[in-house]
Amino acid sequence: MLFRQDVLRGIADGRVTLAFRRWRRAAPADGSTVRTPIGIVALERITVIEDGDITADDIRRTGLSAGELRSSLSGDGPLLRIELRLAGDDPRVALRQRPPGSREFDGIVARLARLDEAASPPWTRDYLQLIADQPATVARRLAAQVDAELLPFKRRVRQLKELGLTESLEVGYRLSPRGQAVLARLPRRPQ
Repeated sequence: MLFRQDVLRGIADGRVTLAFRRWRRAAPADGSTVRTPIGIVALERITVIEDGDITADDIRRTGLSAGELRSSLSGDGPLLRIELRLAGDDPRVALRQRPPGSREFDGIVARLARLDEAASPPWTRDYLQLIADQPATVARRLAAQVDAELLPFKRRVRQLKELGLTESLEVGYRLSPRGQAVLARLPRRPQ
């Protein structure tokens, strides 16, 4: 679930407590969470409603104007009313700052090896090095350098982010301190 930056700021300071979305798949469950740039957002209560059920107070609680909300709801699928709140920090933020100990490093290397085994050719070290060498570079340019389509490239970078190794920037990525420590200890692949 994506939110505009101004809406995220509103969620962070408690002004935005409601969102509306068209949903074509199974709706998220009450109490589920999503990670966002501001932290974990809890989707506390989700109900299916009709367009005419949205009140002026509901619109105010979204942080959007009536026109902005209306244009965001075009499309197909049931309309969901989602009560939300900031639930806490994204645990990956603290993880990114913490270099791994020996046992943890071994676990990360094992996870990277599994990711590499599932793909051909292996990619994890190359992606880490690419991001280290070219921070804040637009993703499509990085993807072209490793001969990858943009969406699969971004999925792979998200896998590295889950391990606390990379950070997303306004444009592109950078290695986290944890990622720098891991890359420094990874053996180079033979050419």
